[in-house]
Amino acid sequence: MIIFSGGTGTPKLLDGLREFLPPDELTIVVNTAEDLWVSGNLISPDLDTVLYLFSDQIDRKKWWGIESDTFRTHERMQELGIDEGMKLGDRDRSTHIIRSNLLRGGATLSEATEKLTSLFNIGAKILPMSDDHVSTYIETPEGTMHFQDFWVGKHGEPEVLGVDIRGVSDASIPKKVFEAFENDEQVLIGPSNPITSIGPIISLPGMKDLLKKKKVLALSPIIGNAPVSGPAGKLMQACGLEVSSVGVAEYYQDFLDAFIFDERDSADEYAFEKIGCRASRADTLMTSREKSMELAEIVLEIFDEMG
Repeated sequence: MIIFSGGTGTPKLLDGLREFLPPDELTIVVNTAEDLWVSGNLISPDLDTVLYLFSDQIDRKKWWGIESDTFRTHERMQELGIDEGMKLGDRDRSTHIIRSNLLRGGATLSEATEKLTSLFNIGAKILPMSDDHVSTYIETPEGTMHFQDFWVGKHGEPEVLGVDIRGVSDASIPKKVFEAFENDEQVLIGPSNPITSIGPIISLPGMKDLLKKKKVLALSPIIGNAPVSGPAGKLMQACGLEVSSVGVAEYYQDFLDAFIFDERDSADEYAFEKIGCRASRADTLMTSREKSMELAEIVLEIFDEMG
């Protein structure tokens, strides 16, 4: 199974899926358009969250970073008047240093990620969406800023006027992602932000053509007219999409076969039929590992029914 992953929503679902599927049956294609160089090292937040999940290091309270990490280097830099813009843990920083040294030595991001999965003894395939530089910028009344400046620096507070995924039209799909599509028929789009987490992946040249040939199941990160977490609602609205599960399904409609939305959602199932996909209700609020496993079972059942 191929899974498209972004922030916290999809990793929570992956936490359930890995209880049912062996690691070698999981290929996770991860958003890299939120990556940023900080203090000389490349931070890949979405990649790192998946790496830490599969190596059992993830901080489950925050769903980012390493559990029980310390922040001495970051605090020391603050004492010296250096604002990194992101609070980086000490052990987390070691991941960034290893990745960046590999990149400086000529490795691709795919090769650097493969090395990290080996160091962390991870059996699943964790792949960056591209080895090329892609960055998401948010247009606001305060000016255009990198997604991390908008979300971390400004706490997602500014009004969103538009979203610009820079470099995506010139970026290419890595060889190992192509190989995964040759070997897998099932693609799961996790409940991550459709605009800035999944949007960059599906915007890669040729990606939608690949998806149209597969059985694609997506999950909604929206309940009612609000996201479970993060700025998805504000971003969807700026992109002219209805802030709803139906709006998410419409965003994916070119290649979508099946869709899961929350049991508390008031959406009319007929609206999904008009889009051309089958829709199922489920409890999508993964408030525990058990809830993640229950949702993962439903995902697997739907794929089985799709044949």
